[in-house]
Amino acid sequence: MKAVFLDRDGTIGGTGGGMHPFEFSMYEFAPKAIRLLNESGVKVFLFTNQTRVGRGYFTEDELLKGFKMMKQELGKHSAFLDDIFYCPHNPIDECECQKPNIGLLLEAQEKYNLDLKECYIVGDTGNSDMVAASKAGTKKVLVKTGWGEGSLTEYRDSWKGIDPDFIANDLVEAVNWITNDLQNLEFKSS
Repeated sequence: MKAVFLDRDGTIGGTGGGMHPFEFSMYEFAPKAIRLLNESGVKVFLFTNQTRVGRGYFTEDELLKGFKMMKQELGKHSAFLDDIFYCPHNPIDECECQKPNIGLLLEAQEKYNLDLKECYIVGDTGNSDMVAASKAGTKKVLVKTGWGEGSLTEYRDSWKGIDPDFIANDLVEAVNWITNDLQNLEFKSS
């Protein structure tokens, strides 16, 4: 089973920084991009650190309501997420699920019988999303939205030695690259 893990803040919407779930909105192009992934036959997972729960900015119940609102908005565009994996912990908890750790990826791998080497992570942060992708052995796609530009310039030292498989201007370009890559892999195996 192949899957695409999408970061939330800065990748499918928002500003890059964590925000209250009721204030989060997706980029205009995100539902269409997610629908293209749905149509390609891969699982699509949200994969997000939500440390503001653990730090007391909002409750886990509010976060879950925000996820429900996001799913409803995706549904209006015939798009969907197969599952949501999130870390609600405070960074001082030093949990295994908070990116760049790979606890969330291992949970998804177990639940969906994934081969992580055949999966993709799309995110806007090098020192979180791309480091997690590197640790897990997934393909790495960095988007320039959110904190992506900064990850490539002033914060590049924080993830030195890790190179994205593809750098996309936005989620649409990332999805186009992924669907082409998937087709090339199918062609090579047939």
